[in-house]
Amino acid sequence: MASRDEAGTAKIKVGIVGGTGYTGVELLRLLSQHPHAELRAITSRKEDGLPVADMYSNLRGVVDLKFSSPDNAKLEECDVVFFATPHGVAMAQAQALLDAGVKIIDLAADFRLQDTAVFEKWYKMPHTCPDILEESVYGLVEVNRDRIRNARVVGNPGCYPTTVVLGLAPLLEGRGSDAKPLVDVQTLIADCASGVTGAGRKAEVHILFSEASDNFKAYGVGGHRHHPEIVEQLEKLHGGPVGLTFVPHLTPMIRGMHSTLYARIQPEARDVDFQALFEKRYADEPFVDVMPAGSTPETRSVRASNMVRISVFRPNGGDQLVILVVQDNLVKGASGQAVQNMNLMFGLPENAGLGHVAVLP
Repeated sequence: MASRDEAGTAKIKVGIVGGTGYTGVELLRLLSQHPHAELRAITSRKEDGLPVADMYSNLRGVVDLKFSSPDNAKLEECDVVFFATPHGVAMAQAQALLDAGVKIIDLAADFRLQDTAVFEKWYKMPHTCPDILEESVYGLVEVNRDRIRNARVVGNPGCYPTTVVLGLAPLLEGRGSDAKPLVDVQTLIADCASGVTGAGRKAEVHILFSEASDNFKAYGVGGHRHHPEIVEQLEKLHGGPVGLTFVPHLTPMIRGMHSTLYARIQPEARDVDFQALFEKRYADEPFVDVMPAGSTPETRSVRASNMVRISVFRPNGGDQLVILVVQDNLVKGASGQAVQNMNLMFGLPENAGLGHVAVLP
């Protein structure tokens, strides 16, 4: 018999595929306290039978599930399944779940890029279900809210794309290719830094403590798989081609992301109040905070929360616009955003289960 929430409504039956990584445990943390969700299954072939709390001690007394093999998880009995897995796993299981009436939220890249050729170039694998990809919705709520409500399949955005697209959206959206944009869309720059958890929970030399601690470095400068994802979304907002230089960095902290975005103001837009533009665009967004003029957001101000904080600068009143964006890469950059999508897909309050205040210090 399904459990019910305080209003007597049956809870959403939730399954998680791939629960041993950082996004998986973050989903468990959020969903275990969600008033309208019931965790039914969490899969791991390697850890089959192991109590979840034995791997993640923060969940002791909160989550009593055991990991189960995907073959025995009965995911088809769930209402929604989250994939916190490597790329390629979700598309292999998507059709069977959809046939059983299960909705899908994929935290990997299987349903992010609409161009299968671009996907195959960057992820080095064939896309096996282009028909499902065609109906999938990119899960950036602040841009695609209405489409997400009716979606069966959501491709949860990457962490870097979330900060870059939200930081640039007010400058690009609603202006077709024939209109004069507020900024030069061919010279956009995104200079972004992520905590080490962005690399996932795995043993690799570059994320060992003695390698990543007390160090700061760029990577993927010659090309990063989030670049085409960002460009695809920016071009949809702009209604035409954009040029973006994207440089990601690894910073010596566990979680958090800071993106500094640069856009050259067009001569026709020199009189625009960009602070007011951003405040108006995000005035009704529960998880986007446009900070007062002159203030700078810190990564610790969003740690463990689903909040994005944005600041807008125009140094010396010149033609260069600087936008600062911070988020927790595991929450709004991954699992929190996925829960936000679930809430919309099931007609729940968008902020259900996501009211956690940032942890500071």
